[in-house]
Amino acid sequence: MLQAGQRLPSFITTLQDGSTISSNDLSKGKIVLYFYPQDNTPTCTEEACNLRDHHQDLKLEGYRVIGVSPDSVRKHQNFIKKFKLPFELISDPDLDLIHKFGVWGPKKLFGREYDGVLRTTFIIEDGAITRVIDEVKAKEHSSQILS
Repeated sequence: MLQAGQRLPSFITTLQDGSTISSNDLSKGKIVLYFYPQDNTPTCTEEACNLRDHHQDLKLEGYRVIGVSPDSVRKHQNFIKKFKLPFELISDPDLDLIHKFGVWGPKKLFGREYDGVLRTTFIIEDGAITRVIDEVKAKEHSSQILS
């Protein structure tokens, strides 16, 4: 997993509207790049809605919020529409960005072990990772970012 002090890895990937976004686009300003497993699941929805509900507070602090999951562009579009999300989502079905940030690994759910996206948030300023939140609390995520 990437750590505070490291620079963004080089990438070009796809947003929910089908347009591309690159590491160069995220190399200026303050970015909240949050990785989550899947649209429309209970915890991922709680996390997205918490960020939605506090989006203005994050903007006032200068942050641009972007979510990343393996979901398709179409699924992201539906998720944004259903929950009125005011931020962008990156579609990473090939797990390229997920692997570059090191947020794919072993998980456990109901006693079953499997590999998946590790819920993690990277705070980025001017292309450098300044903080990593790897124990994300979905219902309090915006507070974790702003603290």
